[in-house]
Amino acid sequence: MKSNVTMKDIADKLGVSSVTVSKALNDKEGVSDELKNKIKYLADEMGYRYNAMAKSMKEGLSYNIGVIIPERYAGLAQSFYLNVYQTITRHLEKSGYYGILHILNNEDEKNLTLPRIYYEKKVDAFIILGQTSKNYIEKIQNIGLPKVFLDFYDEHADIDSVITDNFYGAYEITNYLVQKGHCDIGYVGNLTSTSSIQDRFLGYYKSLLEHKLHLNYDYILNDRDENGVYIDIQLPEKLPTAFVCNCDQVAHNLVQKLTKLDYQVPEDISVVGFDNDVYATITEPGLTTVEVDIEEMAHNAVSFILEKVKDSNKSFGRVLVKGKIVYRNSVREIKQG
Repeated sequence: MKSNVTMKDIADKLGVSSVTVSKALNDKEGVSDELKNKIKYLADEMGYRYNAMAKSMKEGLSYNIGVIIPERYAGLAQSFYLNVYQTITRHLEKSGYYGILHILNNEDEKNLTLPRIYYEKKVDAFIILGQTSKNYIEKIQNIGLPKVFLDFYDEHADIDSVITDNFYGAYEITNYLVQKGHCDIGYVGNLTSTSSIQDRFLGYYKSLLEHKLHLNYDYILNDRDENGVYIDIQLPEKLPTAFVCNCDQVAHNLVQKLTKLDYQVPEDISVVGFDNDVYATITEPGLTTVEVDIEEMAHNAVSFILEKVKDSNKSFGRVLVKGKIVYRNSVREIKQG
């Protein structure tokens, strides 16, 4: 494979002009979507590298997208968000862009300090991955760059967001527990922490309502403090037969706690999670969980942000991406009667 593939090389392969290849690679009009995709695919296959510096000087763009992740979601134990970030960068590179990761530390979030890459004009837009504080959201809202929220939303409906269908996913997995004979079902998650935890709780609650099951407030357990740091889960004196956890890491923590107290999962207590990340498979037994479609979420977020870079008036609203239940061995069936 040539190390210095040119537009002419791509044009010769497809029997088109270099001008056509240039238009396709730069998303200009005058080339059909079908041919544009064919040219981009061949360019990737041949190892063509976009000259970002030349494009930047010509068009006044950096061809970088900033990806902001709050520090509490970026620790070594937080595999989900780093996986999402890697998927984002893969999609960005297909369009000749690069993702610049900015870990928003707790102090900068509290002091409403924007990333240096914003002040130094090193990015054309921001994807905010993981919910920040309300004050920081308002700060982000007022910057003059396109932005997309990923994996959360808030009252600022004018900011586009891409989220998994938290409500329906939790609703479905709670229905599954009910189908398995469970009538006493708890929920683990700080209800004031994130939009995702709240929506998953509401999906869980809808399932209880539909099946005429009592919502026992003693069964709603806190998993983290106001800074998003996980805390020791305090169990009620009387335990339900099953728990819906707002994420797999919390489900993993709960299973470990129950095991230390000599409860067996699923023989004594059934536990389900959400995300289908690494914690779903390292937990013993493996967790039944809702798999988040990271690929589709990242694809949508990248597609939206690049469209907004080209046209700042573009708006996509709040977009839901459906997940699916992955069945493992953390749930037992309770025979009725």
